[in-house]
Amino acid sequence: MPLVSMAQLLNDASRGAYAVCYCESWNLESLQAVVEAAEETRSPIIAGFSGGFLMHPGRRKPANLAYYAGMALALRKASVPVSFLLNESDSRSQIEEGLGLGFNSVMVENEHLGLEEYRQLVKQVVEMAHRQGVAVEAQMGRLPDGSGHSAAEITDPALARAFVEETGIDALGVAVGNVHVLTTGKAPLDLGTLERIRAEVKIPLVLHGGTGIPLESAQDCIRLGVAKVNYGTVLKQAYLVAIREKLAAYRVPMSPHPFLGMGGKEDILVAGFEAVKLKVKELLQAFGSAGKAS
Repeated sequence: MPLVSMAQLLNDASRGAYAVCYCESWNLESLQAVVEAAEETRSPIIAGFSGGFLMHPGRRKPANLAYYAGMALALRKASVPVSFLLNESDSRSQIEEGLGLGFNSVMVENEHLGLEEYRQLVKQVVEMAHRQGVAVEAQMGRLPDGSGHSAAEITDPALARAFVEETGIDALGVAVGNVHVLTTGKAPLDLGTLERIRAEVKIPLVLHGGTGIPLESAQDCIRLGVAKVNYGTVLKQAYLVAIREKLAAYRVPMSPHPFLGMGGKEDILVAGFEAVKLKVKELLQAFGSAGKAS
């Protein structure tokens, strides 16, 4: 089926009392795993890639966005509603390129920008994206990271309302105790702050840092307006554990082909794929989107 607007997916989720998961991919196998998990559970899904990671200064060179955008062809053949997200980018030029390449939703990152600079960027992106029917997510507040090297900036409800009204965004990411890249343990959410934000902001709310959110909080989050939850870290953790275990059986001078690219039971890519798919299914069930695909 054609790609579906993220705004439509989130509005449907708000009306249906569930949340849609954004399960971030980084290669072909992880994207396949996300889509198959959604199809097998009959769940709407948001798939995509991190714009920030694709142009991270630690890369050998910025990634060619066209390689990643090209995977939208497969998403359009999915049997469940899918939105294709360019996540966490603060580059106007990258966002503009992504829109031209077929991403139909975008999240504008605020981590490295001051409030006024960010506000102006978001307004520009909304104007550009909405002309093309593309949904825009932005964020108020800042999440700490799991390393403890960055401080949290909890979302201010009144500032969030003013920001939403001025920019015209379709969804708002909030900081209420959630943590980016939490590799162990959980981060309890401040549900009181989330409730105050919901009283001021009527568009769908988004929680980044899903890996650290206790799954038992899912229904409370949904009740308080959360319609989208982002996952990345836990999927990569599952992928790495699976391929490391499978790769332990390989020794030179064994043929490398069964271990890489033949698609059989020894293939490390298959192992990673299956591990990610299993984890995505668990998340879709927890947030109630399983069975909601029309």
